[in-house]
Order: sequence, then structure tokens, then C-alpha cells
Amino acid sequence: MSNNASMPNPNNKPILVITGAAGFVGSCLLAEYARKNTHHLVAVDDFSIEKKEGNFIHATDVEFIDREVFIDWFSRHAAQVEAVLHIGARTNTTEQNLAVLDHLNLSYSIQIWELCTAHQIPLVYASSAATYGNGEYGYRDEHALIPSLKPMNPYGQSKQDFDLWALAQEKTPPFWAGLKFFNVYGPNEYHKGRMASVVMHTFNQIQATGTMSLFKSHRSDVADGYQSRDFVYVKDVVNVIVFLLEQKPNSAIYNLGSGEANPFFDLARFTFEAMGKEPKISFIDTPIDIRDTYQYYTCAGMSKLRESGYTQAFYTLKEGVFDYVQQYLLPKAYY
Repeated sequence: MSNNASMPNPNNKPILVITGAAGFVGSCLLAEYARKNTHHLVAVDDFSIEKKEGNFIHATDVEFIDREVFIDWFSRHAAQVEAVLHIGARTNTTEQNLAVLDHLNLSYSIQIWELCTAHQIPLVYASSAATYGNGEYGYRDEHALIPSLKPMNPYGQSKQDFDLWALAQEKTPPFWAGLKFFNVYGPNEYHKGRMASVVMHTFNQIQATGTMSLFKSHRSDVADGYQSRDFVYVKDVVNVIVFLLEQKPNSAIYNLGSGEANPFFDLARFTFEAMGKEPKISFIDTPIDIRDTYQYYTCAGMSKLRESGYTQAFYTLKEGVFDYVQQYLLPKAYY
């Protein structure tokens, strides 16, 4: 695997850049476009982390470039680039090092935007539903609401800062889309540890113990285990990004969830069923240190994406969990 700044492209295909290509969503996009075989792919990330190697099992016609030399490479090769999918970021929601977040999530993104603008290259970038904070303003992706949002951690704030910066720009790429990812789950997240999806943690706990523990509800109007989230399968995330890049509807910030809120109890039940096991679900107290800020409900408003022309049905939670568990987690397979 090469980390240098050369860029062989013997077939002279159009070049598609994918940042965060060693990670979860980025590697799924890399595999999808490798299967399409329509582009020469430039994969950008920190490739020194060997535990991500399996994510590249289906990658072909790819040039790997270290993220710290990519901006220099991009400034020299921009004329050859057809589009950029900027998925890379520091995604740890517990990260407290503001300098790291500023470098990877804000400054780096600004440099990519400015190069895409200067060379008129379409750009799709990853924002986050973490920008919505505790949801006091709802989960609608209206631009007028974005300045009012109050993220609850530095990671969410770094994504909010770039969204606000992007919306303030008079000069933009010819097409751009910022995507507020909700609770994405699916193959290629094996390396994420405690930042992996609830589905993967549930699968691992069931495999190890035969049971699953969920947080109790500490609100009288919500039953134990019926705290709900908008869970979106990574295959839907990939399909939406492919659509946006191909169709280029209105440039905007879009929610990317399923548009449905599902309780953790159902997620656990579906995981047991997909594994062929009888559900054994218990409840534990929500830790005191997160109890006051714990979210009981998230659900992406998806009307803007639908109005842009995206008509494909999203996986239901049961469909997504069964596909993920049976096709990927049980056999330990990659996208």
C-alpha cells in the first residue's frame, strides 16, 4: 500500500477522491465505487492503523494517499479530479482535544472546500446529527435553524462549526452537500471499538453472554428500553451519496437518517432473532454522569432529500439488522 503522492491512472478514468477511506462509511463507499469500476479511486486516510486493513478487501484501482500529504497532492492534481467525497473526520464523540478536532474536522475541511471551489469540483462532506444537541429545535435540516443548534460535545460542535462556515460562503463548489449522519450501522465498523454502533455492541454482548442489557428509562412517559433513535443502515448511506453525486440536486445540508425512530428494545430483539436466539433482555440504570443529557428520541426529517428526487426505500431496522448480522457479523465479512 502506497502512502506517497504519486497517482498512477493507466486507464485515464475520471478520478474520485474519498477521504476517511480506511474508516467505516468511507471504506463502504470505496468498495461500492470499486465494484462500479467507473473511476480511478484516490483513498485518503491514516493508513498506519493495521486493524482497518480488512476494510480494503474489495478495493481495486485505488491509490492510497496519507491524509497529511493529501492537501498538497490535491492542489497539484485538482484538474484531474471529478469529485470529492470528504467522509474523513475525528469521529470520537468523547474527544476533548480541541486542537485535533480543529485540524481534522474544521481546518482540513475548509482547505478541501476551497480547493473544490477554486477548481469547480463537486463536494459531498460528512456532517453529523450530533449537531442537533439534545433536539430542542427538532431534527429538521432547514438552513435557517442551523445557527440555533447547540451540540452537546466538542465533536458535534466541530461539525456545527463547519456547517455554519459552509453556509456563509459566497463562493462554493458547483455542487455541494453536507450530510448529517444519524445512527449509522453496518459492515466495516469492526475497528471502531466503543464508538461502534449499538447493533454491533448488541451482537457482541449476545455472543459473549447470551443476554443483552439496556438502559432503564428514567422518565415516566417512556418505558424501559423504549428510548428511540433513528438508525440508518450504511447501505442506505452509500445509496444516497451515489444519488447525490450522480444527480446533483440543490446544494444544501441534508439529513441522512432513515426517517424512522426505533426503540432500543426492538433493536435488541431483532439482533437476537437474526442470530437465531431467544431474546433475553434486562435493564440497568443509566449512568448518573450521562443521565441528565441522555437523549430519549431522535428522528431525521427526510423531506428535503425526498424532495430532491431520492425515491428509494430505506431498509427497515429489522431488514438492516438481519442483513448486517447474517451477511456480515456472523461470518465476519466486509462490505
